[in-house]
Amino acid sequence: MSNAVTPELREPTWARRILALFVDWVTCLAVVEGLVATGVVAGNPNGLGTLGLFVVESALFTAVAGGSFGKLATRLRVVRYDGSPRPVSLLQALLRQVLVGLLVPPLLTFGGRGLHDLAAGTRTVTL
Repeated sequence: MSNAVTPELREPTWARRILALFVDWVTCLAVVEGLVATGVVAGNPNGLGTLGLFVVESALFTAVAGGSFGKLATRLRVVRYDGSPRPVSLLQALLRQVLVGLLVPPLLTFGGRGLHDLAAGTRTVTL
């Protein structure tokens, strides 16, 4: 039997959620601006490239590490709503992040969970 202590999972504050989103967005914007500046990609760094990178980055990080770069930096995690210890699948993470990219689903909350979390069968928790 292990002596490891399971961390208490709490509902995150809106301030922490917004901070995580800000960290993600600024990071993705910086990467896209760097790619535009070096000529790797053409176009406006404030356009759909940043949104696309945000969706891909956050979905991959969520499936692999339990949260986007911003969520991990602010000690938030995305977990399965059913309480299963398995990580969120890539399909769940991608569905969740596409809905986040649409902006409206995270603002529609039901029982403390956004529409994006309801659709993907996930929830965001604070460690």
